[in-house]
Order: sequence, then C-alpha cells, then structure tokens
Amino acid sequence: MAATAQPVEPTPADKKAAPDCAPPVHVAIIMDGNGRWASARHLPRIAGHREGARAVRRTIEAAIQNGVGWLTLYAFSSENWRRPRTEVLDLTGLLRQYLRSEIAELKANGVRVRIIGDPERFDPDIQRDLAAAERDTAHNDRLNLTVALSYGARGEIVRAARAIAEAAKAGQLDPDTLDEAGFARFLATADMPDPDLVIRTSGEQRLSNFLLWQAAYAEFVFMDVLWPDFGEAHFAAALREYAGRERRFGARPG
Repeated sequence: MAATAQPVEPTPADKKAAPDCAPPVHVAIIMDGNGRWASARHLPRIAGHREGARAVRRTIEAAIQNGVGWLTLYAFSSENWRRPRTEVLDLTGLLRQYLRSEIAELKANGVRVRIIGDPERFDPDIQRDLAAAERDTAHNDRLNLTVALSYGARGEIVRAARAIAEAAKAGQLDPDTLDEAGFARFLATADMPDPDLVIRTSGEQRLSNFLLWQAAYAEFVFMDVLWPDFGEAHFAAALREYAGRERRFGARPG
C-alpha cells in the first residue's frame, strides 16, 4: 500500500528565497480552511473568507515575484452553492467587493484575469464585473490569473463531451479522429498550459472536483496551513518541494 503523502511545511530558508531553479509554469491552488480558521478564533465564517481574500493578494504577489506565469485559484466550487444561504450571500458579496476593489490594481500590475466555471449562476451585476475584469486586463501578460468560480471539473468535462457530440452531429468533427489534444480544446482551459503543481491548504489531501483532466500529471503539495495564513513562505516551500520532484509523465525511470 502506498504511503500517505506528508504535508509540506515551510523551512527558515523558505522565508528568504524561492528555489534557484526554474519555477513551474502553472501553479493551481485549492484554497481550503477559511471556515476552520474563523472557528478556531470564535469568529463568523465570513471573517475567514475575508482573511482568505487577503491571502489571495499575497499569493498573487508571490507568484509574480517567483516568475510563475500562470496561477489558477479555486475560489468557488459548483458544490459551494449547497452551503447555507447566508454563507453563499456572504461569499458572493465578498466576491463583488473584491472585484470592485482589486481589479484596478491587478490591471496596473500586469495581471490578466480569466474566469472558468459557470458565472451565469451569479447575480447580473457580478457577471458584468467578471466580464469587465476579463476585458480590462486582456492585454496584460505578467501573470495569467485564472479564477475558478462556480466551477466543477466533472461538469466541465460533461459540457466538453456535449459540445463534441454537437459538433459531430453537425458534421464539423469526425469522432474517429478525436484524440486527447482534440478533446482538451473543448475544455474551459483550452488555451492554457496544464498545471505543473497543485497546492492544497488545510491538510486535506484530495482534488475536490478541481481540474481533474488538466491535473493528470501535476505534482501535488499538501500543506497543513489554513488558507488565511498562507503567505510567501508557504508558496516558496511548495516551489522548493516541486523543484525536488522528478517528473516522469508516466514514463519509467531512466
């Protein structure tokens, strides 16, 4: 039986610098632990989500500083709609606030914002703000920031399969010629590189319906830190762990 993966903790060296080797091209993060952070402090859950938004800013800055070109954040899953209505309202309200307070700075810092998921489930004003964020940052190239909102990987794959079936029915695609690369072109991430590194905070060790297709050969780093406490040292620790891995992409060792 395979050994359980050990969560990664930052070392004193991580507080000073990230690895000297080339960073991963694409880092994806499952931001977990906001509620537990708040509960441990006897605060309402929204306090954890607010502090988590500050961690997002720190993480974007760390990605830029370390030369990561693509950063994807799992911000709101399709399953999150099942949470109590009051928490959903708090989360969507925080999203609204974040979009209106942070996008100008992201634009000024050269960050391009992309949204994957099902934004049509959000209120119309949030949909407009999301569209504006993508439009206003479309020409930036310092960091490609993808935010997964109302996102579920299984749903994404089903939508891709449905689009492929429709294309085949219309005579626009020959199913016999479809390969993995062709299938991937129907995903929401069609013009993005697959993630090299997936980080999950809070000590949990699962994907939770996040980038199931794209993460097929990603390296995984699990960290015991709750998301609101995540910072530059934790990001650097994950990069150091990644740098020590030998990526084989299914091939046998040489």
